[in-house]
Amino acid sequence: MALKSRLVDALVHEMELRRDYLGPAPTLDTIYFGGGTPSLLTAAELDTIFAAIHRHFNVAPQAEITLEANPDDLTPAKLRELAASPVNRLSIGLQSFHEPHLRLMNRAHSATESLTGVRLAQDAGFENISVDLIYGVPAPNHRIWEQDMQQVFDLGVPHLSCYALTIEPDTVFGRRLRKGTFVAPPDDFVAQQFELLLTRIRAHGYEQYEISNFCQPGRESRHNANYWRGVPYLGLGPSAHSFDGVSRQYAVANNTQYVTALLERNEVPATHEVLSPTDRANEYLMTSLRTARGCDLGYLRDSLGVDLAAQQADYLQTLAANGWATLRNEVLVLTDAGKLLADQITLELFQPAST
Repeated sequence: MALKSRLVDALVHEMELRRDYLGPAPTLDTIYFGGGTPSLLTAAELDTIFAAIHRHFNVAPQAEITLEANPDDLTPAKLRELAASPVNRLSIGLQSFHEPHLRLMNRAHSATESLTGVRLAQDAGFENISVDLIYGVPAPNHRIWEQDMQQVFDLGVPHLSCYALTIEPDTVFGRRLRKGTFVAPPDDFVAQQFELLLTRIRAHGYEQYEISNFCQPGRESRHNANYWRGVPYLGLGPSAHSFDGVSRQYAVANNTQYVTALLERNEVPATHEVLSPTDRANEYLMTSLRTARGCDLGYLRDSLGVDLAAQQADYLQTLAANGWATLRNEVLVLTDAGKLLADQITLELFQPAST
């Protein structure tokens, strides 16, 4: 608890040191409490953070203020605190409503808490809610995935984020895979679940505005949408990333190192990286191709100096011929079939690193 209190103090101090990162007296349209477990902050700690935000920044009257929460943290008492705070949007990491899948993913909450957490939040007055689901979890068929989706539709939340189960080498799943105690589902199985997702989402009136993100009309996450459009942002706290349009900053991940640097040495413990024109072009490609807006080849050419239409004319024709993308008015948009190949397509279009 002492470290948490010092983390809040360090966060407030970092805010003071970096208040001009986005320019003098910027107006914040979105605020996002993410990473770690921000739902563990007390009402007093949240008040301290919001007081510092208003001291150093202008906050738009209708700002979207999101807090990530685990279902098991959303008790009636906690929700009353949050409802009395400036927080007006919750992002709840459900992952699944199926108990064995939650245990497989090492989640601390139960299937009952997944459901109860959302209902309690709605009862507390939170209408603007996003939930996360994971697909591609090993199963004999798609029944569990269909039930998970249906439960979200029944709850009526306006926003849904869905991600395929990722198996990285240095994770629990990666180590279990090497030992032979975990068998990853075939790629076709995962693709079928993604296709099922698109079908069911649209049937229930949701729009896919980014490959993994879906919302009822007009209910996209403004914070996430800004990120995919390349809008500069300030990240505060351990592991936080910031972007000012031409460079990135990465804060140290270690909580103790972060606190010590700020409170004892009066310095921000972070790495600074200036993005090359190639880096900026590739980042725009990577983020824009994931969205329903698509990649504006005119912007890429006129603002970032990359004439993709000329450089990759043959490949762009291949994308269109295979039904993987459309190109209209210089905007390249992936089709449903292309979204399954998004990473591969993006790599093909990436600019080679400068030598």
